[in-house]
Parts: sequence; C-alpha cells; structure tokens
Amino acid sequence: MISFIVSIVALILGYLVYGKIVEKIFGIKPDRETPAVKINDGVDFVVIPTWRAVLIQFLNIAGTGPIFGAIAGALWGPAAFAWIVFGCIFAGAVHDYFCGMLSLRNDGITIAEIVGKYLGNGPRYIMRVFSVVLLIFVGVVFVYTPAQVLNLLINPDNKNIFTICLVVIIAYYVLATILPIDKLIGRIYPIFGAALLIMGIGITITLFTSGEITAIPEFAFKNLHPKGNALFPFLFISIACGAISGFHATQSPLMARCLKNETEGRKVFYGAMICEGVVALIWAAAAMAHFGSQEGLAAAGSAASVVTKVSVDLMGVVGGALAVLGVVACPITSGDTAFRSARLAIADALKYDQRPLQKRFFIAIPLFAVGIILVVWSQQSAANFGIIWRYFAWSNQTLATIALWAASAYLAKTGKNYWLTLIPATFMTVVVTSYILTAGEGFRLPYVPSIIAGLVVAIVLFCMFIPLIAVKQKNSITN
Repeated sequence: MISFIVSIVALILGYLVYGKIVEKIFGIKPDRETPAVKINDGVDFVVIPTWRAVLIQFLNIAGTGPIFGAIAGALWGPAAFAWIVFGCIFAGAVHDYFCGMLSLRNDGITIAEIVGKYLGNGPRYIMRVFSVVLLIFVGVVFVYTPAQVLNLLINPDNKNIFTICLVVIIAYYVLATILPIDKLIGRIYPIFGAALLIMGIGITITLFTSGEITAIPEFAFKNLHPKGNALFPFLFISIACGAISGFHATQSPLMARCLKNETEGRKVFYGAMICEGVVALIWAAAAMAHFGSQEGLAAAGSAASVVTKVSVDLMGVVGGALAVLGVVACPITSGDTAFRSARLAIADALKYDQRPLQKRFFIAIPLFAVGIILVVWSQQSAANFGIIWRYFAWSNQTLATIALWAASAYLAKTGKNYWLTLIPATFMTVVVTSYILTAGEGFRLPYVPSIIAGLVVAIVLFCMFIPLIAVKQKNSITN
C-alpha cells in the first residue's frame, strides 16, 4: 500500500518540479507565433482551449497500453511501480514534451520530419515508414481490444457482438480521421474523459473501501514473475504507454498544431503523460491486489478478462460497467488519432495538401484497407493478435528511443543540457536492442549475449553522438 501511495505522490511531484526543469531547459518563447495561429487551415491547424487540448492529448496517448501493459507488468510485482514512476518522469514525459514542442517550433511537423531535421535524411526515411507501420499496428490493436472488452461485458458467448463492435468502431475511426479535429474529436472527447475519470476514481476509491489496498505488495528488489521471466528488458517493453511510448511521438504533433501559446506545452505534453502514469499505477495496483498473488493474476486470463473482473467485483454491475466503458474509451480515443496521425505523416512526406476532403480520403482509404486486413487476421486466433501486440510493443519503444536521440541532437546543437534526453535515450537503446535479440518474437538469442549486445549498441550510438557535443556551442540550430 505504501509503495502505491508514494508512487502516486512521486508522479505529482515529478510534474511540479521536474516538469518545470524540462520547460526551462527547452526555453519556451511566449511571444512566438504558434502553428495554430500562423497556419490555421480549419482542419488540422485549429486553436483549441488549453483544457481541451490537455484532455485530447491525454485521451490520444492513453490507449490500452497503460491498462493492459500495466496488468502485464504487474506480474513482476512492485518493480512495475518503480518503472512507471521513473520511466514516466524522466523518460516518457520528457519524450512527449520534446516531441510536442519541437513539432510546435517547426510548423507542426510530424515525428519523422522532426527526426530528419535533427538526425539527417537517412533516419527521416526510416522513420516515415516506421511511424506509419507503428500507427497501423496501433490502430489494429485499438480496434480489436475495445471490441473484445465490449463483447465480454455484453455477452461473451455471442461472437456476433464482437463483429458489430468492430464495424461500429472502424466507422467512427474513418470519420475521426478525415473530419476537422474540432468537429468530432474535439466534441466527443469530453464524454470519453468523463468515463475515464469514473474509471480511475472509482477503482482507486474501492481499493480503499474494500480493504484490498492493503494487499498491494510493497517494493522489494525481487522478481515475482510466476514464470521467472527476466525483469530486464521484458518489464520495460511490457509497460510502454504508462512509462514511455513512441506512439506518443506520433500524437503530440496533433496538439502542437492546436496550441495558442508555448506556455501551454508543459500542461499538454508533460502533464498528460503524468496522468497516464497515474492510470497505469492504478491498474497495476488493482491487478496485484485483487488476485492475491502474481500466480493468481496469471491464472485470471487475458488482460480484458482481468479488467472486467476487477471492475465488476469492486464496483458492482453498474459501477463496473462504467469502469469498463472507461477502459473502452482509452483505446478508442487513441485508435482514432492513430489513423489520423498516419494520414498526416504520409501527407507531410508527400507534401500533399490536406484541406480538400477528397485528398484526405485518398490517403485514408488505403490505410483503413490495410488495417481491416490485419484486424480480420488478428480475429482468427489469439496467437495472431499476440503477434501484433508484441511487435507493436517493441516498435513502440524503438520509435520512442529514436525520438529521444533526435531531441538529444537538438539540445546539443543549440547548446542546451543534452543529458536530459541523452540518458533515457541511451538506456532505452539497451532495452529495445536486447529485447529484440532475445525475445521469442525476435532472434531468440541467449539472454546474456543479448544484454551485452544491447550495451555495445548503446555505447556505439553514444560515441557517434560525441561530435554533436563538440559543436554544441556553435548553436547551429537556433529555434
């Protein structure tokens, strides 16, 4: 219980203290004209009130990752709390802030173009493909998982409900992808936000009133995973969106195109990530407490089953239904903007004007065709969906790593404190490299050599970064 409460407090303090440090190092310019004011095309560049921008950013990034990922991470025990707290404050929120603010400083460009500006054309081309592939994976995952939860909630024995939910969600995604951002997303998100608030507050309160809060294990340097899976790097891949997520790098430019002033950046980008960390902590704690042990959690079934059981057991049928709808809202409000971000990434790469409706359809239709094919394939078996989820998780963290290296290059070239992003970039390089080398969906190499290889790759990249440090005082990039 103490570990959980301390973790919540630490996240809040992280926003208040470290968030200010990050903002100061970046160096906001309140008098600088933002893309929303400068371009204002009525479709993607639209001035949105700060409170609405914070809510949209939070809902954009808070897919099933901070819920399903936190439940998976809970199998390792309270070590999950430590990664969520430290990862969120020093890596994830920093990552989101720089992705958003660098986009804002460069006319709202997408993450691939940000990487290209600060790391060169080679990484730019790689990121253009990589980010779109990731966004399609995200879209598929966030079509499948809310439909799965709704099916379990309404009637788990009727598979037709699952199909109907898929069709309805995809139809909504199409509209959210092509309509101006303030016409649908900007209006429907407050409803989803209410569902998320009910979910988070309800689960937290009932953990206390039911007495289950005392069942949350306290932090110890011990691996509690029932199968003995190594904590590093697997925990750091399993809990992505609640600690650090490359998907957020694709989402932050959406709101970078909607802010009126640079002073809003800390609330929108850093603050939304801290909120997502809180959601991850709540679900990790609930998963640890409700099933009595990591073995009990492992036997509870899929993450969707865990969510449904925890919600209904703690809050009753009505309260549980509202809580589950909050969980459904998370992926839906990320899936819609995943496809929207993919459209914008392709449009930026092709310099393709998105003001005409038919040109938005021209890009969106092929994206949804590929997404639907993958959804149908995922539906055929749980194993197929598992493959999509694992590759999504790894590519997600890899994209975050690349974005952090780009932010480090920006800081070095402008003579600012590059250690702010260089340390998490180096650490995440070890994580993603060692994971893909040793994981079952990767190269399946022995564990220790994979970790060593991850360290070597990180050291090599750090050495390649040294020339940028050497010229940092030249301020080759001024914005």
